[in-house]
Amino acid sequence: MAVITVMLVTTCLMSLVIVLCWHKNILLAVCFILFFGSIEALYFSASLIKFLEGAWVPIALSLIFLISMYVWHYGTLKKYEFDVQNKVPINWLLSLGPSLGIVRVKGIGLIHTELVSGIPAIFSHFVTNLPAFHQVVIFLCIKSVQVPHVRPEERFLVGRVGPKEYRLYRCIARYGYRDIHKDDIEFERDLICSIAEFIRSDASEYGLGFGSFEEDTKMTVVGTSASNLEGSIRMTEDDDQQDSQMEEGPSELMEVKSSPEKVRKRVRFVVPDSPQIDLDAREELLELMDAKEAGMAFILSHSYVRAKSGSSWLKKVVINYGYDFLRRNSRGPSYALSIPHASTLEVGMIYHV
Repeated sequence: MAVITVMLVTTCLMSLVIVLCWHKNILLAVCFILFFGSIEALYFSASLIKFLEGAWVPIALSLIFLISMYVWHYGTLKKYEFDVQNKVPINWLLSLGPSLGIVRVKGIGLIHTELVSGIPAIFSHFVTNLPAFHQVVIFLCIKSVQVPHVRPEERFLVGRVGPKEYRLYRCIARYGYRDIHKDDIEFERDLICSIAEFIRSDASEYGLGFGSFEEDTKMTVVGTSASNLEGSIRMTEDDDQQDSQMEEGPSELMEVKSSPEKVRKRVRFVVPDSPQIDLDAREELLELMDAKEAGMAFILSHSYVRAKSGSSWLKKVVINYGYDFLRRNSRGPSYALSIPHASTLEVGMIYHV
């Protein structure tokens, strides 16, 4: 029954292709659908005889899966629309000042969001309920694109949120459907390198000046292979025993010890001696590396989706029970599985859709 139904649909669509795409006579399309459609209709009517004898079971299962997928798609779409409609305006951020109206503590706050533009509502929810936030904030959006692989030099899109002194950045990481997600340590290194490279080339190449406070800030493509580019920010790993005998150069920003192994290594952030890097950029890079040394916290949204008051009973059943059941019993995104639990902070928020 499934196969013959597909053949019937294909025959009907083929008649439209004959008329609309091939620009043939409509009589040819009618003859085509009458000839092939009559044969397929006979097979379809024969399969209907077996419907009550057991063919209804796979059809009932397919309807259950169809309803489940529709409920998940509907709830996810409404949740994303809520994020878009309730994102924080840039004027609210500018009114807080560089300190965001709270105490800025050392470290990097990595906020996962689905928005590619604007400030997510989770950020204002966090700021208004806690008295402190990190000195460097990164809004990270991980997107899957419809290509097998994304080249390393096109992996990240980096931009600013607000003025430079706010130390707020937006980063969009793009992965193809056949790309392998890196572990958290390697991903952090690529992320920090990309932001450092963006800071270095911000004023000279991309022209995102001090007054670029628009809602949708221009994004810049910064790859993960920045360590291989001449004159760029890079990270180098050396053995701890060899590194202890070397003197620290003037262009080295800091040293961070990596994971403890038998052969201990250190990760060194190196800034090239280039006249294109001004004092403001060097100060921003120093603050970024200092925040990286202090540690990185992963801030995730733990959302509860509820139908808003005045909704129909069908929508309340779909959102409050169907989508909530699917969300609680579904696996989280792949990037969340590799995040260390000790560095994870979940912010609860209720979405009224």
